[in-house]
Amino acid sequence: MNGPRRELDADVERALADPAQQDNPLRPLLAELWDAYRSHVQRMDRVTRLSDQFQAIARGEHLSHSQQFEKQLRQLAKITRISDRYQAMLHELNLALSHASTHDVLTGLANRRLISERLREESERCDRHGNRYCIALIDIDRFKQVNDVHGHDVGDRVLIGVARALESALREYDLCGRWGGEEFLVLLPDTKLDHALAAAERIRDAVHALHFDDLDPPLQLSVSVGIGEYHPGEGADACLKRADHALLEAKREGRDRALVG
Repeated sequence: MNGPRRELDADVERALADPAQQDNPLRPLLAELWDAYRSHVQRMDRVTRLSDQFQAIARGEHLSHSQQFEKQLRQLAKITRISDRYQAMLHELNLALSHASTHDVLTGLANRRLISERLREESERCDRHGNRYCIALIDIDRFKQVNDVHGHDVGDRVLIGVARALESALREYDLCGRWGGEEFLVLLPDTKLDHALAAAERIRDAVHALHFDDLDPPLQLSVSVGIGEYHPGEGADACLKRADHALLEAKREGRDRALVG
């Protein structure tokens, strides 16, 4: 156990020292858990020393074997409880770090890393079975104007609201993620173009239904959508390029529409 534990300790130390993670909102939680863990380790060391001292005292006072055994059992039980808490803390920490590495901090959606991995897996699956999937690239219309007029805090509210609208319009097994900035990507497995277009219209309707009436002037949102269909054997990049081209065409044609690439 010492080897894996030392490796995990080193991983946590590197994560805390990594300048790229300084602004990660999970970093304070990691630091707090790490301090708690170190504190637990120190307590375990003290308990072990106390156990040794108690054993020496027991021998010096000629305690019976039964009394020595009972004392040792109590000390071992205490050490076990501390160890269990430490293991539970490490488990929670690993879950938090794993989630942070694959999900967007602001919206909670899949991040680009997770999306890229899922695209690769879905492409390989379609290549084996001859299936197809569709990609929808979604861009919030005039998002820069939202930031310029209302500020970046409202911009963050908009991104979170659109993320929730996308999730509400999709099937349980569709993957929705933040591709970058105000752009989102939706992976639609086992989906043909006509069904992908129907999904895009549901997405547009869900975004239209978002209201920010507390703003002055009130904010009405729309999105442009570009759709690409995967052809087995071509690789995900080709499908992404078609979806991106369709998104650009939707923007050029006036925004607030879905087009196929």
